Amino acid sequence: MLRAFRDAFRIPDLQRKIVFTLLLLAVYRLGSSIPTPGVNSAALSDATNSSLFGLISMISGGNLSQFSIFALGVLPYITASIVIQLLTTTLPPLEKLSKEGEEGRKKINQYTRYAAVALGTFQAAFFASYINANPSFLAVGWEPGLFTILVMVLTQVAGIAFTMWIGERITEVGIGNGISLIITAGIIAMYPNEIRLTAQLVGSDPDAPWLLRIVAFVAVILVTIAGIVYVYQAERRVPVTYARARGGAAGQARSAGQATWLPIKVNQAGVIPVIFASAMLIIPNLIQQGTVTRAPQVSSWIATYLTFGQPLYIALEALLIFGFTYLYNSVQFDPKRIAEQLREAGGFIPGVRPGTPTAEFLGTISSRLSLWGAVFLVILTVMPQLVQRWTGITTFQFSGTGLLIIVGVALETLKQLEAQLTVRRYDGFISKGRIRGRMNRDS
Repeated sequence: MLRAFRDAFRIPDLQRKIVFTLLLLAVYRLGSSIPTPGVNSAALSDATNSSLFGLISMISGGNLSQFSIFALGVLPYITASIVIQLLTTTLPPLEKLSKEGEEGRKKINQYTRYAAVALGTFQAAFFASYINANPSFLAVGWEPGLFTILVMVLTQVAGIAFTMWIGERITEVGIGNGISLIITAGIIAMYPNEIRLTAQLVGSDPDAPWLLRIVAFVAVILVTIAGIVYVYQAERRVPVTYARARGGAAGQARSAGQATWLPIKVNQAGVIPVIFASAMLIIPNLIQQGTVTRAPQVSSWIATYLTFGQPLYIALEALLIFGFTYLYNSVQFDPKRIAEQLREAGGFIPGVRPGTPTAEFLGTISSRLSLWGAVFLVILTVMPQLVQRWTGITTFQFSGTGLLIIVGVALETLKQLEAQLTVRRYDGFISKGRIRGRMNRDS
């Protein structure tokens, strides 16, 4: 990996791409420190750090807790992308567009942008109303009212559009997927402050066995990263043979097999099920905040049993992750469509008849892999809660989801970088060969 980065900086074209990517990420992080007009960022940060927006704020790089101009950032775009992906497999017009190549992809991306802006407007109105209903979250000189809500909503919509533009420019001109890199940069940007808070926690009680706890905490993080890398790259390779025609000695066509494989990842859904499950578990927190005065018993029960780290909360989160993993994988991986494509291309799985038997065979494999992928995501989600409870280090937001995003984006970016290096080496090899050929012809 280090060799790939070293070689990339030796090629001027790749060096410009990397610098361009870093500059745009720096612009995004600069905007993340600019508060939305009318918001008391300090009061809002203290409230959201202990309430319902924990995971969402982490994905936005802490922008939501401060409600900066990029508070929502890429969150509406992520949600819109997931919805459009699900609709692409169910709505015939979108499915037809997805099969039209580059032009169809551009139209789907355009629909995704429109959906992201519409969804972002709704989310911005919700958060602006939440802030407007709590005067302590408003900055000095601002009064609750329609004008305040309108200013916040317009600011957030502009921030969403600008963030999408930054992500697309990174994808087109820079290195890696722009949206993924923006999320990763936001998560990493939170770590220095959390390390500082952890150091303050250690200094507040020097008699506690902090050294042992910190060593165990760091060891768990390293083991988690190693496990994420292993599972992220793990895949089941289903052997596939394609029939092709070769000319025989007597002018007759002879059939020969071209063997390859169909890779099916263990974790096909990525972090999507965790995000969906966390979004669903925000609902009880909303109910708890809305019933503090009207139904104190209900509010007390939710606060006791359905808060982060409680056994019932963990069990519900695990069930939701299992359900969303199977749902998302069933949409993303369609065994019938793949079996049909294999048959049209003249391919078959050795020992399995084409058509329905192939679809059933691939469906069984996908279901088994989905089970292990769901177990992996549950462990990745539950383990940080147990580790934080055991070590008492709650200031550092150790999130398996955040580590999964960081490691996954790093591996994907590295693959793209290595692919760029391979292409340039291949081009260089061809160019040298052409030059040598011309020199030989001239001589």
